[in-house]
Amino acid sequence: MSRALTVTDLTVHLGGRRVLHNVNLALDVGEFAGLIGPNGAGKTTLLRSVLGLIRTESGRVDVAGRSGTQARSRIGYVPQRHEFAWDFPITVEDAVMTGRVRRIGWLRRPGVADFDAVAEALERVHMAHLRSRPVGELSGGQRQRVLVARALALRPTLLLLDEPFTGLDMPTQELLIELFRELAHEDKAVLMTTHDLVGAIHECSRLCLINRTIIADGSPVELNDPETWMRTFSIKATNPLLTTLG
Repeated sequence: MSRALTVTDLTVHLGGRRVLHNVNLALDVGEFAGLIGPNGAGKTTLLRSVLGLIRTESGRVDVAGRSGTQARSRIGYVPQRHEFAWDFPITVEDAVMTGRVRRIGWLRRPGVADFDAVAEALERVHMAHLRSRPVGELSGGQRQRVLVARALALRPTLLLLDEPFTGLDMPTQELLIELFRELAHEDKAVLMTTHDLVGAIHECSRLCLINRTIIADGSPVELNDPETWMRTFSIKATNPLLTTLG
């Protein structure tokens, strides 16, 4: 099995505060991993560090054996929905095409391969019939599927998801969770931040507990020690969260 992501000794300071410290994480192709931790634990910061959007103090990130710009070209990223300009006057197809910019290049026109990749991505999220609709007219669930399609249009090795289920109805959540499992089985790796602990425990093949560093890492069955979760979330043994461990 090939390695999709390797994070080695990663440390990040933001605004004079250490947000991540000595983070080590490795993810293989075929894995669907949940990145779990309290607010302020550094989950989104870790994703953005992998993307090269945040300057790191130390450490290294490799994606499919590559670093720097070559690594970033193999990553599909689904940000939180509020980070996208939904009032911008473009269609669904145009929005998904923006995911190909790194391959197309700035100020260059998309080619046949680009349109094929966009069409394939829209089919995967069941949005092909809405390709000509302005993004501003979409529902919350449809917007989330557009963001997923935009990430898939790059045909990435690694897919990073930042809270993909927030505010979604149950049918859309089920559609996406099934898609993410399928992608992991199609020679991709998926890393997802989420506050849905029950969903992550039941759906992810692996959990990575983080609070400024990786506290624990393993399959949901392996991470059934309440002490580990208490240390990650700084909670007491009586906290209802621990009942989700089964």
